[in-house]
Amino acid sequence: MAYFNNISNIKFEGASSTNPFAFKFYNPEEKINGKTMEEILRFGVAYWHTFTEDLSDPFGVGSAIRPWDKFQGMDLAKARVEAAFEFFEKLNVPYFCFHDVDIAPEGSTLSESNKNQDTIVAMIKEYMKDSKTKLLWNTVNNFTHPRFVHGAGSSNNADVFAYAAAKVKKGLEVGKELGAESYVFWGGREGYETLLNTDMKLEMDNLGRFFHMAKDYANEIGFDAQFLIEPKPKEPTTHQYDFDVASGFAFLQNYDLQDVFKFNIEANHATLAGHTFEHELRYARIHGMLGSVDANQGHPLLGWDTDEFPTDIYSTTLAMYEILKNDGGLGRGGLNFDAKVRRGSFEPEDLFHAHIAGMDSFAVGLKVAQKLIDDNVLDGLVEDRYKSFEDGIGLDIVNGNTDFHKLEEHALGLTEIKNESGKLERIKASINQYLLRAYAGE
Repeated sequence: MAYFNNISNIKFEGASSTNPFAFKFYNPEEKINGKTMEEILRFGVAYWHTFTEDLSDPFGVGSAIRPWDKFQGMDLAKARVEAAFEFFEKLNVPYFCFHDVDIAPEGSTLSESNKNQDTIVAMIKEYMKDSKTKLLWNTVNNFTHPRFVHGAGSSNNADVFAYAAAKVKKGLEVGKELGAESYVFWGGREGYETLLNTDMKLEMDNLGRFFHMAKDYANEIGFDAQFLIEPKPKEPTTHQYDFDVASGFAFLQNYDLQDVFKFNIEANHATLAGHTFEHELRYARIHGMLGSVDANQGHPLLGWDTDEFPTDIYSTTLAMYEILKNDGGLGRGGLNFDAKVRRGSFEPEDLFHAHIAGMDSFAVGLKVAQKLIDDNVLDGLVEDRYKSFEDGIGLDIVNGNTDFHKLEEHALGLTEIKNESGKLERIKASINQYLLRAYAGE
């Protein structure tokens, strides 16, 4: 059954195209520094926002019009698989991602839930045989159901801990069955509201134990996917244990998991933590922990997770700069559009417009970032700014060949300390110049 009858396969038509169902900048076959855009960007479609999201909010019921919503239960789940692979083919994306409850409804028991999931997984596997679209990563939803009201791996209830573990066990089996490149943990309820009723140490210790058991089981079944932590600072809990990459990295180091996990970094989560998207990417990159990306953006005037499709090409440029500088790029990760259309964009065709906008935005960011790297625009300025550490006392500091006695001796001999401008406005103007050149086709 077809669900997008009026929409043809999306093609690249160039910047001058006025066709709303065409890529203007994303040309999957165009090569950038020896690799195609498709190989570098590794775009993925989020099953939850694209095929299960109804666009409801705290003040209104869902507004989304979806042709598959005429079905219910398992029939609805099967219809979504049909719609998903039609969408993947027409958008020509290499990857998709899902939670367990996105693809199959929960039953009244865990056994029933697993049975439902087995039916849909078998259907997905059959569709994947004739599709270029592969599974970037999967995960399980251990946060929506009321049983997870106090958390999952960090719950105060041992029965909930066991239930969450059983769901992850099934998720790992599904990931192996479908050939997932990665497996993601998002701790939606792994945090607390107040310390007044919280044993923080026990919760964090148990969460560390949970992650170790997950990796042990993955090894047991031969599932060699990249394991990813996705940080988020707030929503739904007041304090979450994976606040940002820095706190997440400290957690992994404390529980000897730094060689097991990397990070799946979401742009909107970065801004909720008070950071820029590129800050989180940089922190992960310089520590060898950048694994994958959830591509979206937040609204600058709103303080919650709005999950908008990324259209800010300044942001996508700086993000792609970090990704290109990462050893191996995104490796086994990708750019998953963890983004939803706005409540007023309720027609099925809006799903295509949103993904086209996001893919074009990252394509522009890719081209400009590569040009900035090729021309040594940012690196050159940074290297010049820190040139005092290339010789003399600066080189001694870097090489560990000094101490406070020698540093004091050096400081006492100084007659003048001269700082130089950071040239921030010049740098921003240069980036604007490159962006405008890209728009002009130069």
